[in-house]
Amino acid sequence: MAVNGSIDGERRRKELAELIRSSGEISIERARDLFEVSAMTIRRDLEVLEHEGAVRRVRGGAVVAPTPRSYDDRLAVRATAKRTIAKKALELVPPRGTISLDASTTVNALAEIIGERAGLVVCTNSIQTFELLGRCRGVEAHLTGGTREPETGSLVGPIANASARLLHARVFFASADAFDTATGTSEASLAEAEVKRRLAASADRTVLCLDSSKLGKRSTAMALETGDVSALITELSPDDARLDPYRDRLDVI
Repeated sequence: MAVNGSIDGERRRKELAELIRSSGEISIERARDLFEVSAMTIRRDLEVLEHEGAVRRVRGGAVVAPTPRSYDDRLAVRATAKRTIAKKALELVPPRGTISLDASTTVNALAEIIGERAGLVVCTNSIQTFELLGRCRGVEAHLTGGTREPETGSLVGPIANASARLLHARVFFASADAFDTATGTSEASLAEAEVKRRLAASADRTVLCLDSSKLGKRSTAMALETGDVSALITELSPDDARLDPYRDRLDVI
């Protein structure tokens, strides 16, 4: 029985880790109901998975471990939420002028629907976003250059940081690995955090495009302070109670 129990436990933890990777997070209550085991068993499973580096435990559950993930992996996570966020963010894109976009898959969803413009200049550190923008009539796309980060595909490093300062953007559209009101946004890598700081510094305002699973959390490297963010766009309704901690600090859309 002990051997079978061990095998069942390994299988459950594997499925639990896959579920967290696909959805971004899970609560102890939901995992308990899905796997029909006790909450204490789920807590022990999450402890094992955290030790293995597969997840990070938070109050009431666990989230994906804050490690760089490939662009394709990130593209599939919470795709519906990203499309909702992109539609909201589109309302803030000017017909002309200059904006900047980070290398997140959430902001890439915005680039997919920018469409025809009347002389819009866009700077980005994402090769995928740059290629998308090249198909949009009336959009002049600029790629920062830099070193391609192997895991995420973002362009980072000294060249990317220097290029980020060259264009004065009206709006910087960015996402983040996590956002906590006390510490601001954070990223899975120091290099990613640095280039976002440079892009934000050269913009009049920064709009954070973030799915709600990343709210109230922290990742590895600090990026933007909460005061550096002008507006927060999520897939939630603006009056959702989960956004209450952010209302006094920035515009919630």
